[in-house]
Amino acid sequence: MNTATSDAVRNRAGRADGPGRYGRVAVLMGGTSAERAISLETGTAVCAALRRAGVDAHTVDVGAGFLREFSRAGFDRAFIALHGRGGEDGTVQGALTTLGVPFTGSGVLGSALAMDKVRSKWVWQSQGLPTPRFLEIGGEEDVRRIEAELGLPVMVKPVHEGSSCGASRVVDADGLVTAWHKARQLDARVLVEQWITGAEYTIGILTDRVLPVIKLETPNEFYDYDAKYVAETTRYICPCGLPGTLQQELGRIALRAFQLVGAAGWGRVDLMLDERRRPWLLEVNTVPGMTSHSLVPMAARHAGMEFDDLVLRILDTSFSAAETGVARGAGQP
Repeated sequence: MNTATSDAVRNRAGRADGPGRYGRVAVLMGGTSAERAISLETGTAVCAALRRAGVDAHTVDVGAGFLREFSRAGFDRAFIALHGRGGEDGTVQGALTTLGVPFTGSGVLGSALAMDKVRSKWVWQSQGLPTPRFLEIGGEEDVRRIEAELGLPVMVKPVHEGSSCGASRVVDADGLVTAWHKARQLDARVLVEQWITGAEYTIGILTDRVLPVIKLETPNEFYDYDAKYVAETTRYICPCGLPGTLQQELGRIALRAFQLVGAAGWGRVDLMLDERRRPWLLEVNTVPGMTSHSLVPMAARHAGMEFDDLVLRILDTSFSAAETGVARGAGQP
């Protein structure tokens, strides 16, 4: 969707007709994943922003019996503020599609592919995009392959979790089995990834717009759960300090990586730059956090977009398939 089309969609579907145009909006949050606490923060902040704009918004904690209660409530559309499995992996997206309820962000395919770190990497590799070498290990017997094939250190993490839940940096062979067990507690599938020495960056995507690049700095071993949501020592640097041409190239790679997995609407792409400033894609987040520590609102603010406006622009993405005829996740690779 080009910029002119995006503006036209926004005028038809959004504030040009006032907040009543959105109807009754469910902010889906909570759920049962390891990221439940963060999702509750995101959903609360999003709902408050929508209400400040005059939107008839209501929080819905997604749990057992959710669909039955959701159907009875008569919602016109959904703002998905769920993180992790059961909300960011295509499950809720499929249910809402079946119910005929428009929703924000990526559809079933994009959500499922982006949530699966291994399959995302297969897609990127097939199209020549850079991502660290990796192995998927199914048991302790596979651990012996890691040092020989990837070297050390490595990152060990669950295939389907976000927010660095269950992730560990391993620097010696003794730590591999422990790290595998830690990841295995959250997911039957475990990814081991070549460690990239360098700086981490993140790039927000809003429809077809690439938001300013943010550099992440933490005294922690890596940008883990504590660095993301708890610590006050994490630094978020925007403008990121990279040359403009390199920022443009990173933006191009991020947008292509986002589109290749079928993601749409909005999201965030995480990557590294190694010591030679070569980029390495890590993952795509199709429902990034919208908390006080979150990165997409930070990038949007540097682009001149305050939090409440960003939330409304994300809600506008729920009109993509319903009113414009543009298939959700149909971005061209």
